[in-house]
Amino acid sequence: MKQQASAGDYIFPPQPQPSLPIQGSARLLPVHRIYCVGRNYAEHAIEMGHDPKREPPFFFQKNPDTLVPDGGRFPYPGRSNDVHHEFELVVALGQGGKDIKTGDALDHIFGYAVGLDMTRRDLQGEAKKLGRPWEVGKAFEHAAPCSAVHPAAEIGHPAKGAIWLDVNGERRQSGDLAQLIWSIPEVITHLSALFELKPGDLIFTGTPAGVGPVKRGDRLHGAVEGVGELRIEVV
Repeated sequence: MKQQASAGDYIFPPQPQPSLPIQGSARLLPVHRIYCVGRNYAEHAIEMGHDPKREPPFFFQKNPDTLVPDGGRFPYPGRSNDVHHEFELVVALGQGGKDIKTGDALDHIFGYAVGLDMTRRDLQGEAKKLGRPWEVGKAFEHAAPCSAVHPAAEIGHPAKGAIWLDVNGERRQSGDLAQLIWSIPEVITHLSALFELKPGDLIFTGTPAGVGPVKRGDRLHGAVEGVGELRIEVV
């Protein structure tokens, strides 16, 4: 059996483990992967120029080290002049698995957070036109601001409730979790058929309509009813 590597086994020190704080606890949730659900609110699908019918969900990933834990400052990224906010409910898994049944999916959830899927829209658009992957638009540094995780044992499993984002005090995004095209258990079922899910995986569940650009100096404040809130400043 292969022994676990020690610090002296590496040619240089490994990067720190990405993690999120847990509300009401001094302990941290280690993050394994970040999965994102594309176009999971009908009105957002329409505003992005797509058919909102209930087609099978699709997914993309962000790197765990793109997290900005518990809000703070979002540095405006280079090579882009059109960075957009996409505010979302985030699911944090406490158990993994493959081919998880929809009726069992909630048992795999540790808790919930709120987060921003920050997007270099111009670079994403160029990649789409060329039929290329989206990483340059989605997986750049600081692209995943996320709040502390609120354990499901304390807040339950939200299936409805307001989700909104203000920019400089003006409402930009507004919706309700009940408007998700694919419910959280259904998302977990689909995702676990494609990947073996692990404890510490995060799932950004989709954004309501109203996505739009940000600029340096903007202050973003978003919340999901019954879950939590997030504040960031674009710098």
